[in-house]
Amino acid sequence: MDDAPPRILTTPQADALIAQLTARHGPLMFHQSGGCCDGSAPMCFPRGEFKVGAQDVLLGHVAGDVPVWIGAAQFEYWRHTQISIDVVPGRGAGMSLESPEGVRFIVRSRVFSDTEDAALTAAGEPPRGA
Repeated sequence: MDDAPPRILTTPQADALIAQLTARHGPLMFHQSGGCCDGSAPMCFPRGEFKVGAQDVLLGHVAGDVPVWIGAAQFEYWRHTQISIDVVPGRGAGMSLESPEGVRFIVRSRVFSDTEDAALTAAGEPPRGA
């Protein structure tokens, strides 16, 4: 459905870092899992180095063709929110590709309006991994 808002966005700063990482590592992907601390940060990997399974939900694509996946349990908590990937100074403790750059990806979110939520419901469930 055309009026359904995107579930995932990026900031201009995140787009710039994604472009830099893509130039260095090739095609990328993100995975957002649940957990505390860095376990709740979006992790950036070379595409194919993180195996996506049936318990993963495709939120959409950012920065052109970079897929963003989220664990199904986490998606249930966040299904009513629009997620934005941003960048902040500091190093995370994860294995995400941006770690050596002295910055880390974070997520920000906002709750969809009733109208947006209805449009997403009408559009159907997002795809799941294999």
